Amino acid sequence: MSASERPGERQGAARTAVVWETLRPILGDQGGAAPTLDVLDIGGGTGGFAVRVAGLGHRVTVVDPSPDALASLGRRAREAGVEVDAVQGDLSGLREVAEQGSADLVLCHGVLEVVADAGAALATLAQVLRPGGTLSLLVAQRTAAVVARAMAGHFGQARALLDDTEAAGRAGRRFTRDEAVALLQGAGFEVTSVHGIRVFADLVPGSLLDLEPGASTALVELEHAVAQRPDYLPLATQLHLVATKPA
Repeated sequence: MSASERPGERQGAARTAVVWETLRPILGDQGGAAPTLDVLDIGGGTGGFAVRVAGLGHRVTVVDPSPDALASLGRRAREAGVEVDAVQGDLSGLREVAEQGSADLVLCHGVLEVVADAGAALATLAQVLRPGGTLSLLVAQRTAAVVARAMAGHFGQARALLDDTEAAGRAGRRFTRDEAVALLQGAGFEVTSVHGIRVFADLVPGSLLDLEPGASTALVELEHAVAQRPDYLPLATQLHLVATKPA
């Protein structure tokens, strides 16, 4: 990580490092060979992932309901010197903006939590993927949310979250590993990997990473080390599931 990063950027990089490491073999990052892919980023917002993916030479389309976010995406893409198609919309209207079997890779990060029917949403994503295509799914994990509420002294909220499988409030629905895997399998996907994301990154003060030499690199290494350990998975703020559509 560069010493020129602004305060808070190191923590953000630590939060996404494991996701990028998992997607690297598909995208051909860091010199790896990969064909040009048609990538659909659902809820991609300001382009934090999309612009980087486009920079690797892939064709990227972002679908997001916020015109302000899409405007920011356009500015970010121009600054990076890449092209990203931006479409205002959401997952419920995806069939109107994406043809069936048109995508090699779908990024669905932080979206499944707020849809009315998670199973139906995943079925829609399966339809827009080509056979053999890949879905990168990032969802909020329930156990970590319960722990966070309890540590903040919100014991009633923690108790209410224990078995809450409904979308509620701004954060929406949260999932356990087994729930997320079952939803993917129900939509016809084959789950190839599950990683815990932000196991420690949300617990470490951002000021420590900005001031302590080497702390951000060490945190990323720690996140990688625990990402697939079953005993640490319940502590992860998010779960990253990679799944394929059978050929």
